[in-house]
Amino acid sequence: MTSAPTSVRLVEPSDAPALAAHLARDAAEFARWQPARPDGFATPAHQAERIGTLLRGHRDGDGWPGVVVAGAEVIGQVTVSTVLRGPLQKGFLSYWIATAHQGHGHARRAVALTLRVMAGELGLHRAEAHTRTDNLASHAVLKANGFTSWGIAHRHIHIGGVWHDEIFWERHLTEG
Repeated sequence: MTSAPTSVRLVEPSDAPALAAHLARDAAEFARWQPARPDGFATPAHQAERIGTLLRGHRDGDGWPGVVVAGAEVIGQVTVSTVLRGPLQKGFLSYWIATAHQGHGHARRAVALTLRVMAGELGLHRAEAHTRTDNLASHAVLKANGFTSWGIAHRHIHIGGVWHDEIFWERHLTEG
């Protein structure tokens, strides 16, 4: 099965309904990997508010909030957050793909495209990411994009009433 081409772009306010629909439909699956979300998180109104906040952060240089697009359809998000300037020049990468579109290489391609944004548009030297130790799909996505693991944070994230270990990943975006 071939899938539509993958692209990434800056999130827009008009993306709120599509993101909300994916988040509502996939809430049970995503609950395995993400902390509890506030009531109403998967509504267009909440997503519109969240997009506004993310875009304000982008204007301030704090991050790059993107969406993952397959063909013309928004199928997920990819975000560069916690951008640190000065001597560090790094950002934290996170992403999700709607379950109906998983397994077609969209996450791998979206991460590759976002790394180009991080190195080019954002001028960053380093990308970092965290994954739970049992999130094998994300491990594969990061490894395919040149990330290497550099440690484990024990009891690092609280999800579903339990503290989970996470692997820390890094990718240098510039030489030297």
